[in-house]
Amino acid sequence: MTMSSRTPIQEIRLQPRAGLPVLLLEVPLMIMGGITAIAVAPVPFKIAGIFLIFTAVIWLGGLIAVAPNEARVIQLFGRYLGTVHDGGLFWVNPFTTKRKVSVRVRNFDSDKLKVNDHLGNPIEIGAVVVWKVVDTAEAVFEVDDFEHYVQVQSEAALRNLATRYPYDTFSEEHHEHEVALRSHTQQIAEELKVEVQERLSKAGVEAIEARISHLAYAPEIASAMLQRQQADAIIAARRKIVDGAVGMV
Repeated sequence: MTMSSRTPIQEIRLQPRAGLPVLLLEVPLMIMGGITAIAVAPVPFKIAGIFLIFTAVIWLGGLIAVAPNEARVIQLFGRYLGTVHDGGLFWVNPFTTKRKVSVRVRNFDSDKLKVNDHLGNPIEIGAVVVWKVVDTAEAVFEVDDFEHYVQVQSEAALRNLATRYPYDTFSEEHHEHEVALRSHTQQIAEELKVEVQERLSKAGVEAIEARISHLAYAPEIASAMLQRQQADAIIAARRKIVDGAVGMV
């Protein structure tokens, strides 16, 4: 039995009507309806005045004010109609739902995660991810909570990256030119951004930048690893002196 792949919802830019003319029309209608309902007049006119006020109030529910770098996702009875990106006062169907989505650039500073690096050493690592929503339809309809999704997937990408590389390669078993978390920060940052973007693309989110903000050995092995680094440095210095002497001979 084969399952058909579902096409993700793509954003549709919606151009609603200007809201200022509707607002200027609503005010006199409400005043006219109030005067008709309160003034001494036949009952049919009073009912018409009340109906006019009720209609004007419903129409006012269609007014939306959109700020810069903000979007409104419009739905009518569960059907996605489009997204309003332009700033200003607009009017849409008053029976629609209007969800506000920020498209501003945001930062996510992860917690200090405790993971094992490529050599099995426990380390503490954290990262800062700069991101923004680029497709409001995917952000709203493809995931349950896109902000929480960004946090979880960014930390998952950081954990996965930390397990692929050692904390440091300055040891007897590895060479200095090998990629490491501490020594190759730019390359690690680029790979982290790529991996985060692969995870966030299905949520309509763009990873603008991703960098490691905290990197250290876990407290239980920090002192031992410091002594090991010092010993490795002494051995490497002596080896370089011997190689130089042999080369001179």
